[in-house]
Amino acid sequence: MLKFNSHRMIAFGLSIIFCVPAFAQDAENSDDTALGRQLIDNFVNDVTTISGRFEQQLVDADDIVVETSMGTVEIQRPGRFRWSYTEPYAQILVADGLNVWSYDVDLEQVTVKSQADVLGSTPALLLGGSKDVLDEFEYIGSFTDRDTVWVRLRPKNTENGFTKVELGFTDEKLTRMLFSDNLEQTTLIALFDVSLNEAIDDERFQFSPPPGVDVVGVALLPESAEL
Repeated sequence: MLKFNSHRMIAFGLSIIFCVPAFAQDAENSDDTALGRQLIDNFVNDVTTISGRFEQQLVDADDIVVETSMGTVEIQRPGRFRWSYTEPYAQILVADGLNVWSYDVDLEQVTVKSQADVLGSTPALLLGGSKDVLDEFEYIGSFTDRDTVWVRLRPKNTENGFTKVELGFTDEKLTRMLFSDNLEQTTLIALFDVSLNEAIDDERFQFSPPPGVDVVGVALLPESAEL
């Protein structure tokens, strides 16, 4: 069973469906460099909300799929998101702006951690961070593969275990993501039915542990609530 790791983050079904690109291609010499920069700049500066379905795979160093999952995702910049896993088991991951809540339905356990500590310069920050988030990443280059423009970035801080991030844009909309870590694992995510800049209910980014579940960790409170 896949157990979602928020440091890996927030990820495709079969490679034939998801059109995994030729990663050996030299993105630095691609003719698509200007287009790639424009796409990632537009994504960070112009997109305030994202919602849709996702399918995710974790591939090990031997190119063997070791974990597969799917569900729905909702993101609201800056700093709030909700990943709801429906298969192969139910799990909910919510960032409310201060905390990251991870609810394992089968185990009846909730884990809460400081959002700043959990996300750092991970790909999750890139997806849901503020407009200055690109300061945390180095632009490597871009290339086009099967009608998808891939933008390659490298985290400036690799302490969170990530060595490479690639975002795929089809018709100028984010549809694919690839994250590589220092264990030579690759997380692949395909997005479907993507909606951009549509209102999302604030309650989707709030979380209260259900009665009776175990809670590990202590949630941070807004300053106004601490007074």
